[in-house]
Amino acid sequence: MPFNTLQLDVESDLAVITFNRPAKRNAISPEMLQEIHQALDEVESGQTRVGILTGAGVAFCAGMDLAVLRAMAAQLPAAETQASPDSVVEDARHMAHFFRRLYSFPKPLVAAVNGAALAGGCGIATLCDFTLACPEATFGYTEVRIGFMPALVAVFLVRQVGEKRARDLLLTGRILSAEEAQRIGLVNEISPKEDLLGRARELARNLAALSPASLAHTKRLIADLSRDELDRQLEISAQASARIRSTADFREGLSAFLEKRRSP
Repeated sequence: MPFNTLQLDVESDLAVITFNRPAKRNAISPEMLQEIHQALDEVESGQTRVGILTGAGVAFCAGMDLAVLRAMAAQLPAAETQASPDSVVEDARHMAHFFRRLYSFPKPLVAAVNGAALAGGCGIATLCDFTLACPEATFGYTEVRIGFMPALVAVFLVRQVGEKRARDLLLTGRILSAEEAQRIGLVNEISPKEDLLGRARELARNLAALSPASLAHTKRLIADLSRDELDRQLEISAQASARIRSTADFREGLSAFLEKRRSP
């Protein structure tokens, strides 16, 4: 089927999903999120054995489209409350489901990180089974810079790099080079930018030559080892993500960022 925000190319045993909003640094809009799900549906149900995710232009994915988040903030009550509107909680759960799906996708996924992978985009990059990056790629959980919080990706990040390193990345919102991301375990290997997609295809074809049943069962086993605990933690994180969207800091942080001014 045709897509507006991404491109899906099937190449024999592998499929390449390219995020295609280069003018927006491939930021995630509601339409793009829906189309990623649809592309994953096609990869899962089709004959391809491995999926590759990459970005068009200079970025891999800059995270959630901030204009969308500001529109969400404008719809919330003016006063901070303990309870979040049901629609906000459900939106957070939809994002949790998206990250959960990437984590437990039945076929191997390879991220070819061609540039900046920030906030939710960093989550997408590091939740794939294999994360390849070019030397120019950068990584970061930058939500704290705009009054938000990396609630959902925190669940997975702690598992990947340990709590102490996760605290560093989540609380500072600092940007990591590809080299540092590899050193702490977020990236498997670094390839020159001109070779990145070729290396991802090479890895994908090596995986495609293995038993698909063995790969699927191994992935299912890894996911099943922590399924109940992961679901519990994601629900806690979805509630936390919804709560912070009701705060004044969230509104002000987004406004300051979009207006290119310092937040008081």
